[in-house]
Amino acid sequence: MEIPFFDKFLGGKKDLTEDKIFEEERFDVRDIIAPPYIGVLQDHLKIGERLAKSFFVFSYPRYLNTGWFSPIIDLNTPVDISFFIHPIESELILKKLRKKVTEVSSEILEREEKGLIRDPSLETAYRDIENLRDKLMTAQEKMFRFGLYITIYENTEKELRDTELTLRSIFESRLIYIKPALFRQKEGFISCNPYGMDMLEVHTPMDTEPLSTAFPFISFDLSSNEGILYGMNRHNNSLVLFDRFSLENANLVCFAKSGSGKSYAIKLEILRYLMQGVDVIIIDPENEYEMLADGIGGSFFKISLTSPNHVNPFDLPIPGPDDSPDDVLRSNVINLVGLLRIMLGGLTPEEDSILDEALTQTYAIRDITPQSDPQTWQNNTPLMSDFEEILESMQGTESLVKRIKKFTKGTFSDFFNQQSNVAIDKHLVVFGIRDMEESLRPIALYIIMRYVWNIVRTKLKKRILVIDEAWWLMQSEDGASFLFGLVKRGRKYWLGVTTITQDVEDFMRSDYGKAIVTNSSLQLLMKQSTATIDIVQKTFNLTEQEKYLLLEAAVGEGLFFAGKKHVAISVIASQTEDQMITTSPEEVLRLKEAKKNIGRRPELEQQQE
Repeated sequence: MEIPFFDKFLGGKKDLTEDKIFEEERFDVRDIIAPPYIGVLQDHLKIGERLAKSFFVFSYPRYLNTGWFSPIIDLNTPVDISFFIHPIESELILKKLRKKVTEVSSEILEREEKGLIRDPSLETAYRDIENLRDKLMTAQEKMFRFGLYITIYENTEKELRDTELTLRSIFESRLIYIKPALFRQKEGFISCNPYGMDMLEVHTPMDTEPLSTAFPFISFDLSSNEGILYGMNRHNNSLVLFDRFSLENANLVCFAKSGSGKSYAIKLEILRYLMQGVDVIIIDPENEYEMLADGIGGSFFKISLTSPNHVNPFDLPIPGPDDSPDDVLRSNVINLVGLLRIMLGGLTPEEDSILDEALTQTYAIRDITPQSDPQTWQNNTPLMSDFEEILESMQGTESLVKRIKKFTKGTFSDFFNQQSNVAIDKHLVVFGIRDMEESLRPIALYIIMRYVWNIVRTKLKKRILVIDEAWWLMQSEDGASFLFGLVKRGRKYWLGVTTITQDVEDFMRSDYGKAIVTNSSLQLLMKQSTATIDIVQKTFNLTEQEKYLLLEAAVGEGLFFAGKKHVAISVIASQTEDQMITTSPEEVLRLKEAKKNIGRRPELEQQQE
């Protein structure tokens, strides 16, 4: 009967005296996990079709920084690592240190008597020994023998050499040196397996402080004295407390598939920033923020062709003390040309030039010019019909006039040819565009964003603008360009733009989408689909572990990036917060029914009387 592989490899023996000739051969888990073949060579092992090579660390620098071992943990290759920490009695170490400090001090005195120049290495060694003696005597430190062994796995010898070169470069950049366990690969392999057997016995004396830096599983804390609670750090259960306005910009992008909890997380952030006095404006494509607006006394404007709420595309901001009226007017005309390009289905270069001149004249007939008083601009804002009249008076505009008529006299005129009657005078303002025709949503988004941008430029105040389902705006070049301009310039006006999308592929296909991510200091990634995970991994430079974390994340879990730091996060809310921000259809229906019953209670009480 053949001895199972690992019994032979570990040097075990099997008593065969009790076996009977025709007894059925025993079969256990070792036969399943054991490779078909193992070859022990001088500098590596061959385990089936795979190659393995073991190393040990034999030299460390004088100082070790925390997390110096993390690059090895993050290597995109299979690695087995073993730490062996053997405590040493302090009395034994103190005796040896006393002898050593005597030798070093004698050598220093001898050099002084001979008139030789001082040796900095001797003086440093003397100070280090004395410092260690003091800490050992007061039990602040303990001494250990530390063995660090690494086994790497590859398919070919060339890959093995390449991985070894990578290991050496990582270690030697930190003045740490490794050697392969020549002629002891078997012992190195066993030492790196979970048997707890230190068969290499290559040790370095270390006290507690440098030894603690070798701990590989470190995690960043995102806890600060200011800001809001975003959730729990899944690495160490600490609180993720952060203020988005403390970074170089306050912009945030949120990528997640439907049902992953992205709207829930953003609503929670909104609610907590509102408690700190930050104004929030939301562009809501599904009217899912309506309950939140009602719950805290905010404003909710339904935007559609038949709604009573209107936003005039020709609205202008009031120039601030540092703004030039000429620059404000010119910038507004340029943005309007972009809007009209979306509304009219594209423009030729000639039409682009005509529109630029026509818009300038439209403002001029209402006495809105760089020379007029900017305080009177708000009372003289033109309408789309004024713009149509100017176009009709110009030559070569027949096609433009025909296309613009549906926005002035056709089915779209009730929304596009009206003065603005909405007011951003509350801490939370939501524009719901669910009932807007799908083909008009990008236009409505653009108009609302221009209106919000004009308000933001008028008065400097800490604000957050949330754009849900931003991929609607990214469908057109002009919409994407305007959104990027908002993200890039918002910092000057104390504005943080939150961009939310579930269509990552379409968003990142645009150059403006990539630029928006680059100009957003905060990123929240939640559960991703297998179809888009590769794009997300490449965009955010994720490790394989982080990639699988996003694929397998539960609802409300993901990765939170803040500047150069990022952590795995779990979004949590109190019961009261949950009732105000929940997006679960069952919960929403239950809360609506409860609210309806509360409203009917006086009527029911009267009937009972």
